[in-house]
Amino acid sequence: MSGEPSIFFSDVNERQGSFLRRTFVFGGLTALGVTALVGRLAQLQVVQAQEYATLSSQNQFNFRLVPPPRGLIKDRNGVVIAGNRPSFRVLVIRDETKDLDQTLDLLGRLLPDTLERRRAIIREVNASPKFNPVPVKSDLTWEEFAKVNQYANELPGVMADMNEARYYPFGGAFAHVIGYVAKVSDRDVKAIRDKGETVPPLLFNPGFRIGRQGVEKALDEALRGEPGGNRVEVDARGRVVAEDIGGSRTAVPGKEVVLTLDADVQNRALEVFGEESGGCVVMDVRNGDILCMVSAPSFDPNLFVGGIPSNVYSALRDYERKPLLDKAIGGVFHPGSTFKLTTSLALLEAGVDPDERVVCTGGYRFGSRTFRCWKPGGHGPVNMHDAIKTSCDVYFYHMCNRAGVDKIQEVGKKIGFMQTYDIGVGNQKAGSIPSRAWKANYNKNNPNPDSRTWYPGETLSVAIGQGDVNVTALQLAVTTARFANARKAIMPRLIKSVGGVDQPSGAAVPDLPFPPEHLEIVRQGMVAVANDVGGGAYRQSQLGLGDIKMAGKTGTAQVRNYGTGSRKSADVTWALKDHNLFVAFAPVDEPRYAIAVIIEHGGLGGATAAAPRAREIMRTVLLKDPDMVARMTRPPPPEPTASAETVELEGAAPPTPDVAPIESSRQTREATPPNSGPRPYLSEPR
Repeated sequence: MSGEPSIFFSDVNERQGSFLRRTFVFGGLTALGVTALVGRLAQLQVVQAQEYATLSSQNQFNFRLVPPPRGLIKDRNGVVIAGNRPSFRVLVIRDETKDLDQTLDLLGRLLPDTLERRRAIIREVNASPKFNPVPVKSDLTWEEFAKVNQYANELPGVMADMNEARYYPFGGAFAHVIGYVAKVSDRDVKAIRDKGETVPPLLFNPGFRIGRQGVEKALDEALRGEPGGNRVEVDARGRVVAEDIGGSRTAVPGKEVVLTLDADVQNRALEVFGEESGGCVVMDVRNGDILCMVSAPSFDPNLFVGGIPSNVYSALRDYERKPLLDKAIGGVFHPGSTFKLTTSLALLEAGVDPDERVVCTGGYRFGSRTFRCWKPGGHGPVNMHDAIKTSCDVYFYHMCNRAGVDKIQEVGKKIGFMQTYDIGVGNQKAGSIPSRAWKANYNKNNPNPDSRTWYPGETLSVAIGQGDVNVTALQLAVTTARFANARKAIMPRLIKSVGGVDQPSGAAVPDLPFPPEHLEIVRQGMVAVANDVGGGAYRQSQLGLGDIKMAGKTGTAQVRNYGTGSRKSADVTWALKDHNLFVAFAPVDEPRYAIAVIIEHGGLGGATAAAPRAREIMRTVLLKDPDMVARMTRPPPPEPTASAETVELEGAAPPTPDVAPIESSRQTREATPPNSGPRPYLSEPR
């Protein structure tokens, strides 16, 4: 029995205890899970109920931004020169179209010109955010707008609405100074992100535009305004099913910008330029206000608002007269003889006697080269006054090294060249006036040491506004305004007010750092140019406005070395013709306005091409000034009559007239004692 295996049976009570333990463990875990579930439900339904209600509401309602009306830009008289107009447009929403190609085919039957942009439209639609409408065509006619709405049920994902589009009522007259607006590009978005900033949602709105050039760009933030929005109810696919009027917000228009420009003067300036290329700036010499800043030829900024066709843009870009370049502030030109005013001031500052005479025989020998005067036979003996009046080159060739190129540059900077001005718009060029240090720096990488040395012979070209002298039309206007004012270093002002807040006046400036008598000598030379017989622009400067006279200075700047060829040859191409310039101020006895006109490659001389245009623009300016109109229309003073009691004494001097005529500006200057201060301008006889 001992060799047989034993059989063991577990106890019944032991098996029952094991079952109860397992039941207790699983039951506890189940109870714990139920408790956690109940707690979470309580948290969601009681504690976080409001939060999820808000999220649910946000899924049900969307807040869609509405672009604000862009701020108006007006001229000094309140004339709108950049405004907004209603525009009908048709848009496509990608996620609401079953078949984009089919939708565009159907839309092409209604709007045939959309077929030309089909690829661009598809590209823009595919790149747009979800449910974001993409403009297919703007500026629909009423017939096109009605036709799209008539077939709206057959065009899923297509909608037509009305928005505001930027509008420039004067076309090209203000194109450069105001600039234009255009669509937001990928580069704009990237530039914002590269700065680490968040891109405003408004920039993705299909109707939003940003400033590209001029005032539109410089004051873009102020002109944008504050966006509004419509609170709309959407379905599960994001489609609008209703609008919550109470939850919408009205957009705030952009700030109104008022410029110092005058629309009539601006239009007249562009008109008188005709087919010519160049720039014109008119300034008020009392406060620096810019009344006109024109660049020609111009372009229509309205073309850029909805997106300019590539072939049109290419034509503007490639045209040799560069209509896209702002020649008033962004183009630099040799000033030619207009720079002789600055050279004269530099000579006076260097101690040159203005009465010292130089004999002009038509040329000046310096070293191994003869520098020619513009007048082949020469001007004979001339002093500074005569040299300005007749624009004698030989006088300035002979005298310029008494001042030296460094002094000429120093005076040029002080009178207004070689700098940009804070007028509210960018893209200004500073230009150049050479000096010894300037040349050394300019050629610092040239291994030839002679290239960094300034030679006296180079000063001769600088003295007459050639060589490396380059200026802008704005700088010429500023310097002319300072000569005319003869006291203050007037600064130009273009922005008059922003949002009703006036900008600082250009008259809040220090005095000019020149003796008044020096400025007076230069001014009298300008008076002689325009009013003395034999002056450089005598015939072209007669305003025909009563006793109101203009003072000025002509300039003709070469763009090539003629050698033995003629500068006025009929076969000279446009790009090789001379630049023609004229600067002036009026009236001579009470200076109010200064003007600078540059005709690019006019080829006719400053007196022939530039002066007549400056005269017509100046006439418009004066005729818009009530004080000047009153002066023109006032009756002449009565003729003096001798009374019976008047006894003419033999040998007695005649009575002094109330207003003495200018018989010769040279004679009046010579009669003025040195250092006696400026002599007030006198009117010529009527």
